[in-house]
Amino acid sequence: MKKGCFVTFEGIDGCGKSTQAKLFAERCGAAGYQVVATREPGGTAIAEKIRSLLIDPAHSEMGSECELLLYLAARAQHLREKIEPAVADGAVVICDRFQDATFAYQGFGRGLPLELLQSLNAFATGGNNPDLTFIIDVPVETAFARMSAMKKKQDRLEAGGETFFRRIREGYLSLAMASPDRIQVIDGTASVEVIAEQVYSQANKCGFFA
Repeated sequence: MKKGCFVTFEGIDGCGKSTQAKLFAERCGAAGYQVVATREPGGTAIAEKIRSLLIDPAHSEMGSECELLLYLAARAQHLREKIEPAVADGAVVICDRFQDATFAYQGFGRGLPLELLQSLNAFATGGNNPDLTFIIDVPVETAFARMSAMKKKQDRLEAGGETFFRRIREGYLSLAMASPDRIQVIDGTASVEVIAEQVYSQANKCGFFA
C-alpha cells in the first residue's frame, strides 16, 4: 500500500458507504498501516459545528448557495487541519464523503453549475484530490428501504425525496465515468462481507496493497 494516501467512500444516503469505510479502515489497521478515519462534513471541531448546521432538519429554509459554501468551508478546515497533516505523516486517511459529494448533491442534485462547483472546490482544497474513491452504488429504492428499516429520523439532506436522490445517483455514476482511474464503482446490493472483499480487491488492483 502507498504510504501517505487519501481514500474516500461515496454514495447516496443508505448505500452502506459508512460501514464499508469503517471495515476498510479496520483492515488497513490490521495490516499494520497508520490509519486516520474521518468524515465529511466534520472531522474537526469547527467542521463538526458546520455539519450540525447543514444536517439539522429545522434548517429547511437553507438555500442551495448557502449549503454549498458551508460544505466547502467545512472541507477547507478539515483538509488543512486533519487530512493534509495525516497524509504528510504517512497515514492512510479514509474519509466518509469528500468532494464528489459536492458535485453529486449540490451539482446534479440541486442543479448548481458544475463549472462553478469545480472552481470553488479547487479553491477550498487547493487542488488536493483523493488518491482513490469508492462509490457504493445502490438503487434509490434500496437505499430508502434500508433507511426506513433503520427507523432513523431523517436529516435535512435525507428528506430530499426519491427524485432528488435519483439525480444524485446518476451524478455519482457520471463522475465515475469521467474519472475511471480514481473512482471505482462497487455494487452495494451484495452482502456487507462481499462488498468489503470487492473494495479490498479493487484497492489491491490499484496498487494499494502491492
